[in-house]
Amino acid sequence: MDKATEGSDGNTGYGKKPFKRSRSHFADRITADGRDGWPTEAHRYRLVVSRACPWASRALVSRRLLGLEEALSLAVADPIQDDRSWRFTLDPGGRDPVLGIRFLGEAYDARETGYPGGVSVPAIVDVPSGKLVTNDFQQITLDLATEWTAFHRPGAPDLYPEPLRDEIDEVMEGVYRDVNNGVYRAGFATEQSEYEDAYRDVFRRLDLVSERLTDRRYLVGESITEADIRLFTTLVRFDAVYHGHFKCNRSKLTEDPVLWAYARDLYQTPGFGDTVDFDHIKRHYYQVHAGINPTRIVPLGPDLAGWSAPHHREDLGGRPFGDGTPPGPVAAAERIAPVGCPAPR
Repeated sequence: MDKATEGSDGNTGYGKKPFKRSRSHFADRITADGRDGWPTEAHRYRLVVSRACPWASRALVSRRLLGLEEALSLAVADPIQDDRSWRFTLDPGGRDPVLGIRFLGEAYDARETGYPGGVSVPAIVDVPSGKLVTNDFQQITLDLATEWTAFHRPGAPDLYPEPLRDEIDEVMEGVYRDVNNGVYRAGFATEQSEYEDAYRDVFRRLDLVSERLTDRRYLVGESITEADIRLFTTLVRFDAVYHGHFKCNRSKLTEDPVLWAYARDLYQTPGFGDTVDFDHIKRHYYQVHAGINPTRIVPLGPDLAGWSAPHHREDLGGRPFGDGTPPGPVAAAERIAPVGCPAPR
């Protein structure tokens, strides 16, 4: 997400033009062979996220599932931005304790002075130089799964298995276009026809995904993959934000028995629900998007207790972590206090 879009994370403004998400400007990759000049290295880089942002949440889930917490440190920005971008006001003194900066924009400036675009998360910063390395939200998680293998925990799942990549990519493309990005196209629409087209795309794709998941536990294969991570981060925000705030209100997630059970299954899987902060999510969307919600009132609902209800998806078989194992407990410094929602088991 970036401030230029009133929190929409797309590097294009909320205004009179149709919402269009632009490509990440800083697309360097951190790879095992260091071919872009950034080799994978423990303790060298810092992942900067907002727990409100669905794109950043992908990286949070991947990092947790793969056990990269020790190798790749974490900075969490305040869910409420100001005109100077994502800020570290959650930290003592209002500075990130590792990078020593008050605003993520400072790392962007260190990389490219006068960069005209928005300051977005997720972002990975090189700690020694203080420079932004990448804000390529589409590639970051793929590289965590494939380029950081030397630092994966024992028993880490294969989130992007090579034999399934073509199918995963195909599923993710449709989900990204119509669901992940579709809710934003609806929410930031400024013309009725633009909104209606996006609305129809969202629910057409959700219906297709629901049908696909009727008799299979996960989107591709027998285990959790990158495709599930990318769908989950939108589904978990759907009733709390997108249904009302972005006017995607044909039906709630809780009204689709298949998708609701699928989302609960993932939420209750270690590495998913324990990265979700509903307080940050709701406060960000309702308080930052003043063009959509000028009163900035944050709704009390929906009731979040249902996220811990039995889902029975295990009856479909499948092995969540494939040949691997679940991640261990969340580190004390990264635990999220539950707000109106029982902690995932």
